[in-house]
Amino acid sequence: MPESMPDDVVEFANRLFDLARAGDESLLAYLDQGVDADLTDAKGDTLLMLAAYNGHAALVAGLLAAGADPNRLNDRGQSPVAGAVFKGAEDVVAALVAAGADLDAGAPSARATAQMFGRALPA
Repeated sequence: MPESMPDDVVEFANRLFDLARAGDESLLAYLDQGVDADLTDAKGDTLLMLAAYNGHAALVAGLLAAGADPNRLNDRGQSPVAGAVFKGAEDVVAALVAAGADLDAGAPSARATAQMFGRALPA
């Protein structure tokens, strides 16, 4: 988000990111009203990244259905699926893979993360 955004817009966006972190599916209603499914915070984390990292499979599925990009990397080059693998959120990983998440995207990739932590990936 540009630094010149009005305070109320920044506050609204921060509430949306908090909803994603909390797994609050009311976030999806905002997407229906025109909020970009790939909205990013100051670190480049998308709503999908925040929901995936925090293990919220139902919200991840809703964000994907609304058009969120499963392969969008944050500013550190991390992918939503690698974050979900790191956290051990198998249902989130499965939803992301079913939506076309690239297990080799990002650094470290989901595949490398799985190997580091001894986790299995969906076939």
